[in-house]
Amino acid sequence: MKRLVLISLTCLSFIQAHAENTIKVIDSQGSPIANAMVMQVPMVGATLDISDSGYPPHGVENQANAAFTQFTNEQGEATFTAYSGQQVRIRVRFPDHQDSTHILSPDQNLSVTLQPITDPLKLAESRPANTWLAKLDLGGDDMLKKHYVMQCGFCHQQGSHFFRRPRPEENWHEVIYRMVGYGSRLHDEAQEKLPSLLFNGYKTLYENPEQVPSATPWEPYLQQTKVTEWPLGDAFSQMHDLLYHSNGLVYVGDNLQDRLYEVDPKTGKYVVYKLKREDTDKHGGLMSKRLTSFPKHEAFSGIHSFAESPKDGHIFITTSYQQRLVEFDPVNKTFINHKMEEGYYPHTVRVDQQDNVWFTMALSNQVALFNRSTQAFTMFDLPNRGLRETLTVNGMGVILKLMEWGLPLANWFSIDEKSTGVPLPYGIDITPNGDIWFARLHADSIGKIDAKTHEITIYDTPFVGPRRLRSDSKGNLWIAAFPESMIVKFDPKTETFSNYPLPVHPLGSETPYSLNVDKARDQVWVNGNTSDALYRFDINSESWSHYPLPKRVTFTRDVEFAPNGDVYTSNSSFPSWHIEDAQPTLIRVQPNALTNEAKTEMSISQHHSPLNASKAQEKGAP
Repeated sequence: MKRLVLISLTCLSFIQAHAENTIKVIDSQGSPIANAMVMQVPMVGATLDISDSGYPPHGVENQANAAFTQFTNEQGEATFTAYSGQQVRIRVRFPDHQDSTHILSPDQNLSVTLQPITDPLKLAESRPANTWLAKLDLGGDDMLKKHYVMQCGFCHQQGSHFFRRPRPEENWHEVIYRMVGYGSRLHDEAQEKLPSLLFNGYKTLYENPEQVPSATPWEPYLQQTKVTEWPLGDAFSQMHDLLYHSNGLVYVGDNLQDRLYEVDPKTGKYVVYKLKREDTDKHGGLMSKRLTSFPKHEAFSGIHSFAESPKDGHIFITTSYQQRLVEFDPVNKTFINHKMEEGYYPHTVRVDQQDNVWFTMALSNQVALFNRSTQAFTMFDLPNRGLRETLTVNGMGVILKLMEWGLPLANWFSIDEKSTGVPLPYGIDITPNGDIWFARLHADSIGKIDAKTHEITIYDTPFVGPRRLRSDSKGNLWIAAFPESMIVKFDPKTETFSNYPLPVHPLGSETPYSLNVDKARDQVWVNGNTSDALYRFDINSESWSHYPLPKRVTFTRDVEFAPNGDVYTSNSSFPSWHIEDAQPTLIRVQPNALTNEAKTEMSISQHHSPLNASKAQEKGAP
């Protein structure tokens, strides 16, 4: 009998230890608010060692102060089990309501009454960027707006809090000039038209905020979701791409500071490794003058994209500012720089099953192959769209050298509507049969390199701006149509395209930067860059889910998966001071976390219940 009591008390203590802060959210009428977003962060977290120019030194372990987010259930409640015995800050958020922030003592519960926002301008200001972008009038020119979205929305949001207040037309001219210098391919006519259109468009919305529509509603399935954020870097970082490694760690690259973050999602501990520099490396690399107006950066290489070798787990990293492929050994924590003799702007990278490394070369219109066995590079020249493009691509080395000397050629050269001269090979992936597929953002095309013959085939896309693409388990290609607010499936067997608009409100107002396919679950996860969200598309049922993320002005560029279905992305706006609280983060979304936890706790409870203990005794179990 004593044994039964002991087991029952153990079960009770287990339940009590996991019930720390319960938050109940109600409206002004006293009714519970379901699907409200509740965030918990520690008031006093771990002390970071940031003695290396404001960043952790190379190879030194740090502890991230994670933020945990849940959504309230039908009773308006959310319970947190993190930060036991610590004082925490709670922030409650719900569409079209005022945020509510509170400081709680350990194990303290809280009831929060959310007040609706009644001021029309404040109401509009609380909504995500896509709601403003949807109503931004650029003279009724649909193609100009798509071009504007594609060329002015790939570093940061359009329609965010930084763009909503009227600014002088002259200021728009200055902004556009600077952005073209950074790499935007805004065509000549758009550069002339947009300053006055943007001035009038945002002024109209600011003075008539009731025109800004409501955003995508938050649905009940969010009640099973947990979101964890680990702050990495600072307001001058850009956490560009990431990789979930087979060792269970997540690797995130700071493009502006040449630092690789190795994060353990089980503990929140992380280590930073600085990329290896060569004696000849210059600040800013081959585009040393590109970021001269940016206040702080240590970019010599420009860490960009990641892929893991299926053979030994080594990580291959493209560095956009160098003619270089970087190899990182996650066991020995060492870098190897593989120098290329040709090609410019290594971009997105994948590794095939034969352990060959494939990546796009964005400025030289090529796809590169690195053979690990021979340590040799092979360049595949992609078709140019005419004589002018041939001359530009072939002369890219001279152009970059002149820009390195300080000549503002990006602003001097004429840019047409087709971005002739810069087709921009971008995303790349490998289908199960070994074929290599790529997207060319400015050429409105995708292409295939045959795995056996290496023959190149180009397919024009019936949509604008194919950015990144991924293969599913059946060999279909899923493509992010960046300025079109949709993803597109391409069937290589029938050579047909199928469109799937994102379920964003207002319709057509999203800019999906990238996507990835969870092959084990037949799901496509999409980066929603102007709605502060991720989107999930179930391939078999052709149904969508929308996952709002905790920070306003969230801008993500890639998606990765853990074997258990956890989804990872990084908050990577350029510049990062656009992000709410100016802090970039590694983000984990667990779509069914609370469901799985409930099953686990029920299993534990049943296993340790007096009834089960009695049955175990009857069977003679210890």
